[in-house]
Amino acid sequence: MSEQQHAREHVRVAVIGSGFGGLGAAVRLRREGITDFVVLERSDSVGGTWRDNSYPGCACDVPSHLYSFSFAPNPDWPRTFSGQPHIRAYLEHVADTFRLRPHLRFGHEVLMMRWDAGELRWDIETSRGSLTADVVVSATGPLSDPKIPDVPGLDGFREQGGTVFHSARWDHDYDLTGKRVAMIGTGASAIQIVPSIQPQVGRLTLFQRTPPWVMPRVDRAITGAERWLHRQLPFTGAARRGLLWGIRELQVSAFTKRPGELGLVESLAKANMRRAVKDPALRAKLTPSYRIGCKRILLSNDYYPALARPNVDVVASGLSEVRGRTLVAADGSETEADAIIFGTGFHVTDMPIADRVVGADGVTLAQAWKDGMESLRGATAAGFPNWMTLIGPNTGLGNSSMILMIESQLNYMADFLRQLSLLGPDTALTPRPSAVADWNRRVQARMERTVWKSGGCDSWYLDANGRNTTLWPGTTSEFRRATRTVDLGEYELVRAEKPPAGQSAEGPADAPKGKPARTAKKETAA
Repeated sequence: MSEQQHAREHVRVAVIGSGFGGLGAAVRLRREGITDFVVLERSDSVGGTWRDNSYPGCACDVPSHLYSFSFAPNPDWPRTFSGQPHIRAYLEHVADTFRLRPHLRFGHEVLMMRWDAGELRWDIETSRGSLTADVVVSATGPLSDPKIPDVPGLDGFREQGGTVFHSARWDHDYDLTGKRVAMIGTGASAIQIVPSIQPQVGRLTLFQRTPPWVMPRVDRAITGAERWLHRQLPFTGAARRGLLWGIRELQVSAFTKRPGELGLVESLAKANMRRAVKDPALRAKLTPSYRIGCKRILLSNDYYPALARPNVDVVASGLSEVRGRTLVAADGSETEADAIIFGTGFHVTDMPIADRVVGADGVTLAQAWKDGMESLRGATAAGFPNWMTLIGPNTGLGNSSMILMIESQLNYMADFLRQLSLLGPDTALTPRPSAVADWNRRVQARMERTVWKSGGCDSWYLDANGRNTTLWPGTTSEFRRATRTVDLGEYELVRAEKPPAGQSAEGPADAPKGKPARTAKKETAA
């Protein structure tokens, strides 16, 4: 090996990302007695999506006491549904409380990860240098890379002085006061942004391809007495969390098995709209034509009232083209704008990190997933030894807290590392393709009955082939049982073969320089 290869830092585990998943993994590693790890973060602070999304009105649509780690309860949440600043502060608190700072490497964007089959380790290139790791835990998350549609003429809009940005990259230096603003999209971000900026802008035009179902947001300030009680008697906070969890577990069957039961919820959503929107023509634009739950159900008390204000126009069509400062909708209507804000979501089923992971056969994860994302129990991918992902394929939720799913995956990660340790040095685990195929066959079979498949909508849950590779078609307790331990029968054991006697680890004299002579062989793991 070259001196540069010898000098590279080596760690037991490299965690990618410092949002909920990455910090949760770091805490669990320390609890498992593993301190030889790093958390590689491309930004300059922790927080993940709650650092990146700082748009006006940004808040969580899951109750605060459920949207937090079970091992790090926060008795001082200020509201039942907390805003972005408080969630980000919570994650900073987790990093401090569990002494994670020494492991954090800010400004280290991962450029490429390659599996070294001879050394049984991952070679990781970052924007600040390279290192190697026995195991990689990818916690980049599906909501980390914004998606802006390729709209013809968008560059010309900028050239004429127009401002363009995505909701997850909010331009805080741009003053919206009195401006003509176009909001593209009607997802979870848009329904928070619209009422927040409506009183400030001169004119707001909302481009809506598909109207969302919107339910009231039962939000309130948490009283000082409640916070005192949760501090003094922690079990009361745990009980509150348990109640919130239980209610959502009972709701799951309507989404996954009996979508017809959601009709009553639709009636409530329509009543919510009628109370705020008196104009029949506007109500017609805002009424969805698909079953509630097929797309994400949104929560807001001020979205509909904002749309009814005189300075707001709703265009029931997507943005088709931009001509100078004129925005042309797919229905042919035109509007003038000074700024365009895209609330068009993220690269969820085509995550850019997948292009940067090269597995045992020299194939990238993106290539392996070209026909759709597939993993074993939402965590490991065939052909990618000692690599795991948090919030992987089919681990998303439609009605509950992703923190529950993350903690289940942390259980799986911890057992994966324990099994590796028991197997001894110079070993790796890779899931059997048959196990991955069997798991995904069962998941997709269950998906057929869900509202996400049968509800009559086209959502970001679906990939280019129309498969739902995003959501989990069951309860969080089912997923926890499925990921409690690693079944070695679903894995192949990869061992590094030692070089023949009399041959150095660097290989024969005519071998390419720097190439190890060791090769990997697979065995039955169980």
